[in-house]
Amino acid sequence: MTTRRHFLKASSIAAATGIVFCGCGLLHGAHAQQPTRQKLPVMVGGNRVKTIDVHAHCQFREAGALLGASAASLVDGRSFTDVAAVAFIEIDKRLAAMDAQAVDMEVLSINPFWYGTERDLAGQIVKLQNEKLAELCASKPDRFAAFASLTLQAPDLAVQELEIAVTKQGLKGAAIGGAVNGEAFSDSKFHPVWAKAEELGVPLFIHPTGIPELAKRLAGNGWLGNTIGYPLETTIALSHLIFEGTLDRFPKLKLIAAHGGGFLPSYADRSDHACLVSPTSCNPNIKLEKAPTEYLKQIYFDSVVFTPEAIRHLVAQVGAGQVVLGSDYPYPFQLHPVDHIFASDSLSDDQKADILGRTATRLLKLTT
Repeated sequence: MTTRRHFLKASSIAAATGIVFCGCGLLHGAHAQQPTRQKLPVMVGGNRVKTIDVHAHCQFREAGALLGASAASLVDGRSFTDVAAVAFIEIDKRLAAMDAQAVDMEVLSINPFWYGTERDLAGQIVKLQNEKLAELCASKPDRFAAFASLTLQAPDLAVQELEIAVTKQGLKGAAIGGAVNGEAFSDSKFHPVWAKAEELGVPLFIHPTGIPELAKRLAGNGWLGNTIGYPLETTIALSHLIFEGTLDRFPKLKLIAAHGGGFLPSYADRSDHACLVSPTSCNPNIKLEKAPTEYLKQIYFDSVVFTPEAIRHLVAQVGAGQVVLGSDYPYPFQLHPVDHIFASDSLSDDQKADILGRTATRLLKLTT
């Protein structure tokens, strides 16, 4: 199926910030198939709940300009132009979409396409993006918050960027990929970044960007690089953090895993058996402080899992208090994130209110 791309003139705010929101022609057909929607203000059990979408994307035009000849280096094998130019949406159109989705606030993030660039260029891209994100959030503080970008291939620089983003720019944490140029987050070189996030008390939002080594195996119909590649990447990232003892080293580190944490929560109990079944396959020098599945209770997971049954299972595995609202907007994956939670009969009103926004409010230290 071929999707039509839309190029819309930016609003005055967009012109000032250079903001680009990515959308897709699939939105129109998908909206038409949906049932009656929740509306703002969202009420649960007679009480108003501020709905907070922690998984929403954007891009900035100026970042592409900085890439220049390096624009081919990107996420999931696509160029910056291919990713950013699917649609240029005006801020008022984004707000209208949020209203239609019954989303009070989006926490914006930018998938890291700069990990493969050299340090200075990556630093320029990150600096620009964090400034633009802060500017946008300041212009609409009741509707937008954001996760900072980090030059994670240069951990010393990433530590500085995170400090500035949180203490000076008002950003709520940082968005990171699933690995950095093939290196797992459990590598000790990244420890200073996790230590800084722990010190600042802010979460890191893990969003996969693709596994280049599997490109050939994932080729063909079904967009498998995204369909199964993205969840697999997140599963690998979280598993390394658990099994290499990183979460023991940083017990107060707050992580949010995109797409419901990938495949890990769906088959988490297998993790508890691996080293028991084959101890020679595990490192005898790493003694975890608890069973692998117990670490899932210190990780937050977004609700982009599509069905009430999937929500029920996720909550059964990790607890309702570890699940936060997500949509992946403007990509048409979970177009009705609030309705999705209301349709989950397995949840109590308190659990629904927590997932819809109360947990994110506490986690991101947002004003109510």
